[in-house]
Amino acid sequence: MAIVNSIFAWIMKKRIHQIELFIKYPHEVQEEWFLNLISSAENTEWGKKYDYKTILNPNQFRERVPLQNYDTLKPYIERMLQGEQNILWPSEIRWFAKSSGTTSDRSKFIPVSQESLEECHFKGGKDLISIFCNNRPNTQIFTGKCLVLGGSHQINQLNTDSFYGDLSAVLIKNLPVWAEFMRTPDMSIALMDNYEQKMDKMAEATIHENVTNISGVPTWTIVLAKKVLEMTGKSNLLEVWPNLELYFHGAVNFAPYREQFKKLIPSADMYYLETYNASEGFFGIQDQPHSDEMLLMLDYGIFYEFIPLENLDDEQPKTLLLNEVELNKNYAIVITTNGGLWRYMIGDTIHFTSLSPYRIKISGRTKHFINAFGEEVIIDNAEKAMIRACTETGAIVRDYTACPIYFKGNDAGGHEWIIEFEKQPDHFERFIDVLDNTLREVNSDYDAKRFNDMALRRPTVHNAPENTFYNWLKARGKLGGQHKVPRLANERKYVEDILEQIKAR
Repeated sequence: MAIVNSIFAWIMKKRIHQIELFIKYPHEVQEEWFLNLISSAENTEWGKKYDYKTILNPNQFRERVPLQNYDTLKPYIERMLQGEQNILWPSEIRWFAKSSGTTSDRSKFIPVSQESLEECHFKGGKDLISIFCNNRPNTQIFTGKCLVLGGSHQINQLNTDSFYGDLSAVLIKNLPVWAEFMRTPDMSIALMDNYEQKMDKMAEATIHENVTNISGVPTWTIVLAKKVLEMTGKSNLLEVWPNLELYFHGAVNFAPYREQFKKLIPSADMYYLETYNASEGFFGIQDQPHSDEMLLMLDYGIFYEFIPLENLDDEQPKTLLLNEVELNKNYAIVITTNGGLWRYMIGDTIHFTSLSPYRIKISGRTKHFINAFGEEVIIDNAEKAMIRACTETGAIVRDYTACPIYFKGNDAGGHEWIIEFEKQPDHFERFIDVLDNTLREVNSDYDAKRFNDMALRRPTVHNAPENTFYNWLKARGKLGGQHKVPRLANERKYVEDILEQIKAR
């Protein structure tokens, strides 16, 4: 296996030269992909509607094609689900990534073309390994297997030739045969729908494997890890998998989970690599060890535009191209992809930490914030406050959500939090104070509203019983896959629903 490991590591590192090229020539690479996307789709129904044959540059594209979201593209996608082709993209679309983004009841079906599979998602997966191998030349990950926490899939009943499922399941179903030998567990377990049974089966199937790397959302990786330790009687994962050296993670901010992983994998050499991928595409990779920023991947068949967050509510918000962005400003991302998404707002916000090369950090969601009183609290603010509160009180947070408390009579408004702890804080009231004070430090609007409790009073925080969020997701049929607890909401639906569940226990 050592020879196989050396060969694979050498192959993966060859990609680094191409990554260095788009780092050196970012605008030229983006321009090339833009022209490729436009010319590819000029004879589709969408391309004819906007006369793609006469679009020569991004400025004409921005002037002619309106900004899109899922609702505006939904009529086209529904026709594609029923088997119509050449609507948004010229090649045959047989797969759709089902995504709700959060725990909302609405499901989105994102078309996945062969080009987006090969040039975006699979390329991103291979680049993860390439970057890791380049940063750790002596890696031995190819001597064992990757434990993949995938989603589920099912046949799309509208058309027997079409399929849909969580993105991870779509990728697993389309992986080349050789890749099956490098991952565990087998497909019959990886694609199970029932997540409670799935965790048991995954633990049983993997405890005797030589797992060298793990890929999955932190929340569900922790659930699986605890199941593995329960079955084996071991105290940490290195006693089960002594050659474990790498964990790929994404979908949620890893910082609140870091302390739990240090206990599960007590090794200073454990390598954590963050990714930024979604049903719509693969966008970023943490290319530097010990960093919390990601390299924006510019040659994945995606053309990027950015809307300054302060302009997001404009009737026709102006977008910026890559060469027009600034450091440390929040932008909503707009993408055009080789899967047929045109000027599509994915709902994420980022800010640039570097412009040479272009590195980013995810700052939140365009719809996940609290702004009931002009405080404009985004997820990035909440995560920073949560991390400091945990650090100063010895707490470890498992999950949380928050919403506004609206004015009532002469009372000021406020924020209401539900927090489930893995490890309780040394002093609960101090935890709340640190959370509140940190929000005041990182968000001047919140601080202004908190002055003398005039508009916002001290946060109300509920210390939730164990498994509160797990049981809530389960009751809604949202266990596993890409379903996540909404961190922040500008209305009270989620918090009131969870509080009702707590009272009923």
